[in-house]
Amino acid sequence: MGRHVIVGAGPVGTATATALAAAGHDVTLVTRSGSGPEGPGITRVAADASDPFTLAEATGSADALYNCANPPYHRWPELWPPMATSMLEVAAHSGAVLVTMGNLYGYGPVDHPLREDDPLAATGTKGRVRAAMWEEALAAHRAGRVRVTEARASDFFGPGVDTSHFGRLVGRLLAGRKVRVLGDPDAPHSWTYVPDVGRTLAVLGTDERAWGRPWHVPSAPALSQRDLAGRFCAVAGAPSASVAAFPAGSLTLAGVVSAQMRELKETRYQFDRPFLLDSSDCTATFGIEATPLDDALAAVADAARPGLLPAAA
Repeated sequence: MGRHVIVGAGPVGTATATALAAAGHDVTLVTRSGSGPEGPGITRVAADASDPFTLAEATGSADALYNCANPPYHRWPELWPPMATSMLEVAAHSGAVLVTMGNLYGYGPVDHPLREDDPLAATGTKGRVRAAMWEEALAAHRAGRVRVTEARASDFFGPGVDTSHFGRLVGRLLAGRKVRVLGDPDAPHSWTYVPDVGRTLAVLGTDERAWGRPWHVPSAPALSQRDLAGRFCAVAGAPSASVAAFPAGSLTLAGVVSAQMRELKETRYQFDRPFLLDSSDCTATFGIEATPLDDALAAVADAARPGLLPAAA
């Protein structure tokens, strides 16, 4: 078994650590505070991933280094470049495979199901930041300096994933409250279950067939936000979902006081029309399949109920 270092202990970092430890690997989780899940085979270390010297000390002679960091949304242009460069340098010098958790922003708007060979044609700030990270890593791979791969997923959902587009609705849906969503509630949309992300990253870091290209995380068939909410309520035994779009202009007003809400403008297109992910390559190559949607939604409901607080108005 190998030694694997994960930067970031959010839902994705935690899911990846869990998958790797379950497979018998030694896992080191790196965060600024030294936080993260506890468990057999998992060691937590406090280090600043943007400092290549401290990150190199934490990484040592690891077999793989996973970028599962998640800096504040509105600070990506400031915080991502030094972190990404540091991890790339450390992987190159240590010999570790660099496995990055990416997203779909780099593609920009398209009118077909996204595939890994689609160009990274985004013009928005966040999309260009993510595209530049991959382009730099891929150039280093092709130059023979390092081995790299990247996982890309659609909007997350899963147990404890409370701040995602669907996660923020869970409490209200369980309480039988009306929910409002971004964009068109009836536009088909792909959703990715976080434990499937962790399983995929664990494979990408240990299978040499993965290196040198990106992979889309296996995701369940697309559902609109309205249909996903309804499916969740049916699985959870909650009252029928009442779903409506945010009123026109409300997000603009919210953006006046919230940097997070302002940032949604760039990726609003993902919810205004069909936004579909083709993950067939990953399934065909590695045999990874998405968790059945009803099983995933049941896990979300079970995780939310014990600590459920009254839904906010």
